[in-house]
Amino acid sequence: MTMFARKQITITQVARAAGVSTQTVSRVINGRPDVAPETRLRVQRVIEQLEYRPNILARSLIHRRSHTIGVVAMASSFYGPSTTLVGIEKMTRNLGYSLLLDFMHHPESDDVEHIINRLLSHQVDGILWAVPEIGNNRAWITRMGAYLPIPVIYLSMQPMNNVPVLLIDNYLGGRLATEHLLSRGYRYIGVITGPLDWWESRQRLDGWRDSLEDAGCPPEARQIVPGNWSAASGADGIQMLWQQFPELDAVFACNDQIALGALQAAHRAGRRVPQDLAVAGFDNIPESKYFWPALTTVDQPLVDLGARAVEALTRWISAQHRDERTVEAESILLAPSLVVRDSTLA
Repeated sequence: MTMFARKQITITQVARAAGVSTQTVSRVINGRPDVAPETRLRVQRVIEQLEYRPNILARSLIHRRSHTIGVVAMASSFYGPSTTLVGIEKMTRNLGYSLLLDFMHHPESDDVEHIINRLLSHQVDGILWAVPEIGNNRAWITRMGAYLPIPVIYLSMQPMNNVPVLLIDNYLGGRLATEHLLSRGYRYIGVITGPLDWWESRQRLDGWRDSLEDAGCPPEARQIVPGNWSAASGADGIQMLWQQFPELDAVFACNDQIALGALQAAHRAGRRVPQDLAVAGFDNIPESKYFWPALTTVDQPLVDLGARAVEALTRWISAQHRDERTVEAESILLAPSLVVRDSTLA
């Protein structure tokens, strides 16, 4: 017999020990307010003494709630999606929900309907769609989204009418990095983008472009090099920028991994950072302050994004179970912030 094997205490035994009805015990367990304080305290003490554990499956059948959230995420090691999951997991646990995670390995082409049906078959109370918007992988929402029987909240995508979305303001992040470089006196600012089929990457590029336009430095095509979020694309990208835009004096790397590759290539080419080349990144990964030199970067509140998405979804779930049918679908935009370090401080 293992240390976990023990006789299951029933709600009837708790009721007898507390001298109350089983209905009263159920009200205490479910946090109902219609129980006298002294009765509630007595029942709670008996629950602790007997180490009673409610049967979650039975409660879900009675209340038609599983207290489980389905999360659809991208199967990758990219910093943004994986860090958002940390916030989702922490808040899910804090609110007493379980989490059922389903990964999309090919977010542009995986069978969305199959994934949703799998989550529905597990009786989840709601779904967080935490896959980044890539290519046309949000087209299914206009076809299926309005007919889903449970609440769904979407993360990291372009806002849509009547669709609840939580997102980081990537456009603002691109502006913060570029305007900082401009404020330091740099005028020939290139950009190494993320993959341009990602909506977030295009938003960062637009922030860079509009900042230069507003400063009277309209950018040319030769100032733009596409990357793929990897350090290798940063190293290759900076070499390409030097070839096609030799007056380059600063670069906005659309994530910190790209910036890392650009920094290494600059060191190998004998370019001083930031005297010969300023470098700004995006993400504020934990290692960025240990780059050489320490990296100026845009900090995203990704853990907060995941946590707030869970809070919004659980409020919606609770409203549904109170028969409050009208829940306003809104977009919640979280602002990033600039972290200034040595890579731009000439």
